[in-house]
Amino acid sequence: MAKKNAKMVDAITSMDEDFAKWYTDICTKAELIAYTSVKGCMVIRPYGYAIWENIQKNLDERFKALGHENVCMPMFIPESLLQKEKDHVEGFAPEVAWVTHGGSEKLEDRLCVRPTSETLFCEHYANIVHSYRDLPKLYNQWVSVVRWEKTTRPFLRSREFLWQEGHTIHETAQEAIDETERMLDCYADFCQRDLAIPVVKGRKTDSDKFAGAEATYAIEALMHDGKALQAGTSHYFGDGFAKAFNIQFTGRDNKLAYPHQTSWGVTTRLIGAIIMTHGDDNGLVLPPAVAPIQAVIVPVQQFKEGVLDKAKELYDTLKAAGIRVKLDDSEQSPGWKFAEYEMKGVPVRIEIGPKDIENDQCVIVTRHNREKTFTGISQLTETVQKKLEEVRDGIYAKALENRENKTYRCVTMEEITAALNEKGDGFVKAMWCGDEACEDKVKEITGVGSRCIPFEQENLSDVCVCCGKPAKKMVLWGKAY
Repeated sequence: MAKKNAKMVDAITSMDEDFAKWYTDICTKAELIAYTSVKGCMVIRPYGYAIWENIQKNLDERFKALGHENVCMPMFIPESLLQKEKDHVEGFAPEVAWVTHGGSEKLEDRLCVRPTSETLFCEHYANIVHSYRDLPKLYNQWVSVVRWEKTTRPFLRSREFLWQEGHTIHETAQEAIDETERMLDCYADFCQRDLAIPVVKGRKTDSDKFAGAEATYAIEALMHDGKALQAGTSHYFGDGFAKAFNIQFTGRDNKLAYPHQTSWGVTTRLIGAIIMTHGDDNGLVLPPAVAPIQAVIVPVQQFKEGVLDKAKELYDTLKAAGIRVKLDDSEQSPGWKFAEYEMKGVPVRIEIGPKDIENDQCVIVTRHNREKTFTGISQLTETVQKKLEEVRDGIYAKALENRENKTYRCVTMEEITAALNEKGDGFVKAMWCGDEACEDKVKEITGVGSRCIPFEQENLSDVCVCCGKPAKKMVLWGKAY
């Protein structure tokens, strides 16, 4: 049995040996994805899609509680429509996929396969918004988008991926700004509470903001290997799109005015964030809130009388309590099952055998720390619920510790280089004068780019880390996925 378990674990490359290979091993061996003949695209297998469904369900409930409604826009955008917002189309031009023929006929106006939907929402708003009484419109859609990425990796960067994109339109600039910040807070709370991923909230520098936006805000997470991952973004557009698409409404003063817009989104790259934040050399470690299976029951010596009956009884009890539970009564050995569900990151494992039944108890093992405890069968539901909370709190604390250990406060370029060379990749906090040339030079010399200007500022120095001129803001820097 031990040899079988070792063989299964050996199938995953150690993260210390090759982090990129470790990541792709987990994606395939935990049956999250499969590759296809369509280059740069992936099959999201049932287990991987179930994680996305739970992310979608939890976020959708949050959006609706804030007053948003779901809609669905077409996946094709006429080129003539896309060209109305110059900065926007230039920002996406290198990644756009085009449809040039319908059947055997060449299209007069070629169609862009949706990389994002601002232009379609603007066209729609122009048709339905006429008065201040029509505002605000708080919309969201769950769709796939296509961006012709040159380098792809499962979940993190693929040519087609799933996401939600929220689009709202407001009477005043302040309402739109408030919405932009409110949705960033929504994402941050979801990541920290449900995904157990600590994030930094901040504003992107002007060179890194979304094409066509006045301001872009983001949540940044640090992966186990010290690289940053942008986990969600929220954009304030001002009235730029409204003017480009001639969206006007009659205001309270009976004069025509342009509305103010936002958009915000997260994608299936959140699954990649979960893998790289919580996973280990035995596979996935899933946050209970989005785990397809929160608890698995493994019968031991299931061929003996009464074992499967008792296991089924435990299954019914947990299911009735609303816990996503699975009973594995297959003919595989218990050791194989232990390794299998560790690989799949199931937060809690429950073992029940003849001796346990005699003692009116069962064994509970938590995935993140392999801690084994015994609980009375009558207390099983309460114990499992408590263990699920312990898993969430435990993996969050571990991820936060990793981030703190890999966050370096530097006041010179030499300190940045030394910290990265001595300690490895991580977040760098350093002061910046606001000049884009300095931002570029920091990346050129040290290899770390600006991730965001954190809302929580620290005064590390009075001068820019690059040029020595007076500093305006502390910036979070890092290498990113």
